[in-house]
Amino acid sequence: MVSAQNLPSATTLITAYTTVAASALLAKTVINEVQSMASQIIPQEIQHNLLSKLKSLTRTLQSHMTLVIDEFAHDGITKNDIFTAAELFLRSKLATSLSIARAKILKGPDENEPSLSVFNGEKIEDSFQGIHVVWELSSVQVEKKNLNYEGIFSSEKSEKRSLELKFHKKFNDQILSKYIPHLLEKAKFMKQEKKTVMLHDLGNFLRAVKLNHPSTFETMAMDPTTKKDLMDDLDRFLNRREFYRRVGKAWKRGYLLYGPPGSGKSSLIAAMANYLKFDVYDLELTSLRSNSDFKNLIIKTENRSILVIEDIDCSTEFHTRQEFNTRQQSFCAIQDVNTTQAVKGLSFMDKQVTLSGLLNFIDGLWSSCGDERIIVFTTNHKDKLDPALLKPGRMDKHIHMSYCSFSSFRILCSNYLGITHHPTFAQIEELIMEVEAAPAEIAEELMRSEDADIVLEGVIALLEKKKNKKKTDIDEGKEKDSNCKNGKRKQADDDDDDEPKIVKKTREEVKTVEEQT
Repeated sequence: MVSAQNLPSATTLITAYTTVAASALLAKTVINEVQSMASQIIPQEIQHNLLSKLKSLTRTLQSHMTLVIDEFAHDGITKNDIFTAAELFLRSKLATSLSIARAKILKGPDENEPSLSVFNGEKIEDSFQGIHVVWELSSVQVEKKNLNYEGIFSSEKSEKRSLELKFHKKFNDQILSKYIPHLLEKAKFMKQEKKTVMLHDLGNFLRAVKLNHPSTFETMAMDPTTKKDLMDDLDRFLNRREFYRRVGKAWKRGYLLYGPPGSGKSSLIAAMANYLKFDVYDLELTSLRSNSDFKNLIIKTENRSILVIEDIDCSTEFHTRQEFNTRQQSFCAIQDVNTTQAVKGLSFMDKQVTLSGLLNFIDGLWSSCGDERIIVFTTNHKDKLDPALLKPGRMDKHIHMSYCSFSSFRILCSNYLGITHHPTFAQIEELIMEVEAAPAEIAEELMRSEDADIVLEGVIALLEKKKNKKKTDIDEGKEKDSNCKNGKRKQADDDDDDEPKIVKKTREEVKTVEEQT
């Protein structure tokens, strides 16, 4: 035990402290003198080389490598794809990571499930093919000065984020050639799984809403063979990136959906979007003023999207270049016109949307500005479309959305009533084969009640009504044809009666002339 008598006095402690401080100051002075002499004796270039060699030796002795992945590229605007992919990938690791003590939980309005996010400085461990790696998020506040138009400087603070990936140096090649590509592919898949499909009003980029249409291929009431063929075609299109590059074609595909109103063309577009997780861009041709608008629109659409032009046969009136020039000359030839007529003429001059412009839009050079794009046209009257629109490379696949078949009817019953069999199905099948009823008409009847017996009787009544109307139309058509034939026969008889009178009159005139002679 230390007693108070054995402790040194205050004078002794102060003396010892003064001695140590003086020695430290002397040592610092000597070091500064040596550095000053070294800087005078050894040239600056040699000093720089020595320091570089020393740093290189230090790095060689280190066993680990650290990759720094910034959130943005050098321009400070373009997002770094590796950072985005790594951030999404690491969020999926947080739920099972044992190295994380604190995490943020987030959920957006359009997200179905919450997600986790790490705090600054937190580390996440991962392994890939036996390689142990450590991720760490780094975030710092930076101040950026801006000069406004009045010449006054202003400053704003922003967050600069980066991810650091640490691993053993001997795995450098595997990390760069295998782990990073694996991370990118995994994040791409996760992004597609969680993606919210959006519906854009093309031409008004401030208007975009979530596509809440519940249509899927499972619920689509269409021919099963046609449905499977379309799904196979879409899958084949998605997996052909390298194929399209090899053959030298733009990675896009066109579909023409044609059929009567109510056959499910719009629902099929929604089913395609939900199946592919592609955003939908709806284009209204009447909103365009000239062919140059096509170019402005296509470069603003994202990859992995569906461009839709519905009812293209009645969306706008296309003019050929010759028609436009003719109407232009006619307008210029008018001299005495009032102000209203002039305005109408100028309006036509400004609104030059031609068939050629549309063809270049879907199949020209501008159509190659992007990948994985699908173009869909819909029409009720395929025969009204210009043949140039229907060629392969523009509309590659034509899908006929027909009237309701019995197989489509069974799908509707499964969707609306939850049944696949019913005693009335045999009668309904026979009626469906005789009449034309759109799936939308059948669906409307199925929504009238939750009682299967009641709604199916309503379906039978609808089909019977159509059958009777068809029979009446046929009878009226036969009667009309009969009347037409009778009219033609009567006209022929009248012609036969008139011919002898003319001949007789001619003979009498000839006889009179002979007598006078």
